[in-house]
Amino acid sequence: MHIRFPKKVDNFLTIMKRKLLPKTMFFRTMLLIFIPLIVVQVVSIYAFLDGNWKRVGRHLSENLTENMAFVIQLKNDGVDFERVRQLAAALYNLDVSFYDNDSKHSVWRENKKNNHFVTKYLEDALKKQFPQANTEIFLTEHHSNLNVLVDSNQGLYVFNTPAKNIFSSSIFGFVLWMIGSALLLFVVAALFLRVQARSISQLAEAAEDFGKGINTKFKPFGSIEVRRAGLAFTKMKERIMRQISERTQMLAGVSHDLRTPLTRMKLQIAMLPDSKENREFVQDIDEMEKMLDGYLAFVSGEGGEKSTFVDLNEMIAGIINKYRKNSNAMVRFATNYDVSAVQGREQALRRALTNIIENAFHYGDTIAVKLDSDNKHVQLSVDDNGPGIPVDKRDDVFKAFYRVDGSRNKDTGGVGLGLAIAKDVIVSHGGSIELSDSEMGGLRVLITLPL
Repeated sequence: MHIRFPKKVDNFLTIMKRKLLPKTMFFRTMLLIFIPLIVVQVVSIYAFLDGNWKRVGRHLSENLTENMAFVIQLKNDGVDFERVRQLAAALYNLDVSFYDNDSKHSVWRENKKNNHFVTKYLEDALKKQFPQANTEIFLTEHHSNLNVLVDSNQGLYVFNTPAKNIFSSSIFGFVLWMIGSALLLFVVAALFLRVQARSISQLAEAAEDFGKGINTKFKPFGSIEVRRAGLAFTKMKERIMRQISERTQMLAGVSHDLRTPLTRMKLQIAMLPDSKENREFVQDIDEMEKMLDGYLAFVSGEGGEKSTFVDLNEMIAGIINKYRKNSNAMVRFATNYDVSAVQGREQALRRALTNIIENAFHYGDTIAVKLDSDNKHVQLSVDDNGPGIPVDKRDDVFKAFYRVDGSRNKDTGGVGLGLAIAKDVIVSHGGSIELSDSEMGGLRVLITLPL
């Protein structure tokens, strides 16, 4: 059942949930355990203190005041005070002193104030038992004994007795036991949850690394459900890697089988007389070889390449220098040495960045390349002043063999696979690639890669 709140209340609850609730599964689960545990402990302790503490404390305080009243009555009945002291000590564990009205004032200044939490029920019992007298309660320094002063018309009675006579120390033992058991339960739950959370976290890291082409070893552990998920991921990864390997081997065989007849055709044409038709036939064969190379590069995906740390500053500078030698374009490269290296497949990244930068050199004569970074990502922007790509066709250019009509066509030497290969490589590294309008008037390509 979903309770609907007013829109403002619902928005406020949503904001508070985002700010206050922990983000990780471990702390959220611990919160689900910790809050009910605290509530149960507080309610139990309150119910125990409200019942047992009141009942026991009031009963002990009333017994103590009745004993004091009996001792005072014996003194008032004329019984020898020394005998009264002996009886009080033997029967009630009370040490009684009596001061007449002339000497009682010095006694009030010799004691320390009481603790109301410990003596509140005794205070009520004294007021009830001795309504006409002035009473005070003083605890000793370590709260082991208490002095009860009863100032009557006959004089001042001072009763010294152990503090345990008005409250039971087992109450504190019960409270400490409940708190200790709650902490023990919390620690045990935290240890078990930590294992489960670590297993899921490692599984997520292994899956993320595999998506980037990094083969991270993962051994499932934890609960049955978590182990089943880990085993399913491991088997899925093995099947994908086996399919990639089989596809790469098959494509290598296809490449060899197709290149052989194309090479024979080129040799046969080279032995024929030079003519316009033969030159066009050679151009068709060259285009077929170029398309074959592009197709194999696209579908192979550099599946067998190992992941290493790549210096993007050095790689981009090398690509720019390669095309700058054969171009009159003006190039501006803003390096960022805060980015030392990113993890990825070097040859795949080089091919993707080469395709992007090569397009900028083909279609623009002013190029700006900039490398930015933050704590989590690195961004590469490539701007040119070329014709750009229409907004409605920017999604289509990432499709294999798609070519935009006009200036970006096969006459430039491409087969419509450059951006498709670039996107495939960038996405396989956990990044993204976006096309937008450049401030220079042409196309801006923005590549984002995780650090």
